[in-house]
Amino acid sequence: MRLGTSSPLAHSTPEEWAANQVSLGMRCVNFPLNCEETEEKIISYRDAAVKNDLLIAEVGIWRNALAQDPDERKKNIDYCVRQLRLADFLGARCAVNVAGALGPRWDGHYKENFSVRAWEETVSVIRQIIDTADVRNTYFTIEPMPWMIPTGPDEYLKLMEMVDRDRFAVHMDIINMTNSAQRYFNAEEFVDEVCEKLGTKIRSCHIKDVHLAEEYTFRLEECGPGDGEFPLKYYVKKMTSLDPDMPVILEHLDTDEEYIRYMNYLKEELYGIQ
Repeated sequence: MRLGTSSPLAHSTPEEWAANQVSLGMRCVNFPLNCEETEEKIISYRDAAVKNDLLIAEVGIWRNALAQDPDERKKNIDYCVRQLRLADFLGARCAVNVAGALGPRWDGHYKENFSVRAWEETVSVIRQIIDTADVRNTYFTIEPMPWMIPTGPDEYLKLMEMVDRDRFAVHMDIINMTNSAQRYFNAEEFVDEVCEKLGTKIRSCHIKDVHLAEEYTFRLEECGPGDGEFPLKYYVKKMTSLDPDMPVILEHLDTDEEYIRYMNYLKEELYGIQ
């Protein structure tokens, strides 16, 4: 297991960036730059990571490759390709995006997200991105979401079979997949299912927590680690059993102070489980 955060933490130089991560006890990072930066700057951050044994886990994309406006879609797909090539240049474990939404919000929840059209266009776009980027040192991955494909391991398996590309792999966010009472109340069994079905295809993981609110109707709320009920130690132990260097990335917090506080909690909870 290599813990990391999605935050670059406040810094002014690549060396300070890497030092801050190491001082927090991190062993992996999300790359803090995108493909629009200069090659010189990108190399300086890459070298700082390598020097400090910080595995570059993810290059984020976070653009709607299914945008309905043709110009926006083309721009977003081009960005996906460039980010995937950046990940390849860095030797990152993966580049990660969401499948995309068939509506105005880039990551929004729409009935059309589960249509035959959504499946067909998602497969076509993923193939286009991978084939155009033509990478050798990384993988393109899709983060599962509660309201767009893939919402669970069976949908991910279906998507991988339809895409049929060696450089398409799995990004795991178990909390995003926890979208029903069955998965919430049988969390350890669900983790086992995910590992059995997706296994060694998993390139990187996110970690956070989930809380079931008392108010009606059924309402699951994302929260910081330890503020919910998900068996995080079990999740990380299973992910680590798949790969001792599995990146486990803390995300979706608002301030550096929150990242530091929750990461200290995770270190206390998770170190020593291997």
